[in-house]
Amino acid sequence: MASERDEDGDGGARTPRDPMDRATGTDPATVANDPADGTDATARAAAAADAAGPRTGESVRIDSWIWAVRLIKTRSLGASACRGGHVRVNGERVKPAHAVRVGDEVRLRHEGRERVVVVKRLIRKRVGAPVAVQCYVDNSPPPPPREAVAPAGVRDRGTGRPTKRDRRDLERLRALESQGRRAAGH
Repeated sequence: MASERDEDGDGGARTPRDPMDRATGTDPATVANDPADGTDATARAAAAADAAGPRTGESVRIDSWIWAVRLIKTRSLGASACRGGHVRVNGERVKPAHAVRVGDEVRLRHEGRERVVVVKRLIRKRVGAPVAVQCYVDNSPPPPPREAVAPAGVRDRGTGRPTKRDRRDLERLRALESQGRRAAGH
C-alpha cells in the first residue's frame, strides 16, 4: 500500500543511493581522484588545513596546536606536557596558553622521544594525519632502533621468583643502565 508521497511504490523502503551525480552524470568519487582536472589529495588536504586554521589576526595556543597536528593524543596531555616543561618554543619553556606563530621551532619530549618541528601552518581543529604533516617541518632525530629500547633485566614470564643472586645481578644491571643515562645527559 503506497502513500501519496511514495512515488515508486516500494512502501518507503530505503534504497542505496545512486553514486552518479545527477547534475553532471558522473561519479563524484572518480571526479575527485581524476588527476586531469588538477584536484588531488594534497590540494584537498591543504584546503582542509586552511579551513581548520584561525581567522586573520587570531593566534593559536601551543597545547591546541600540538594536539591538532597529532604530536600528542589529547589536548589535556598537551597542556600537562607544557606545564611539566616538556614543550619548548624557540628554546624557551612555555605555558599551555602560549601563542605559537609560523616559523617557531617547537621541541616536544613525549613517550621517551624528542620531536623537533618547525611550524608551517597554524590550525586549531584536529585534522587527519596527511593534512597534519603539511602543517610542520619535522626535524626530529630518527627514533632509536627497537632492540636498543628493550628494557634491561626483564625476566621471562613464568620463571618464578628470582633467587638472591638473580636479584643482585638485576640490581647491578639497572645501576649500570642508569649511570649510562646520566653520562649521556638524559
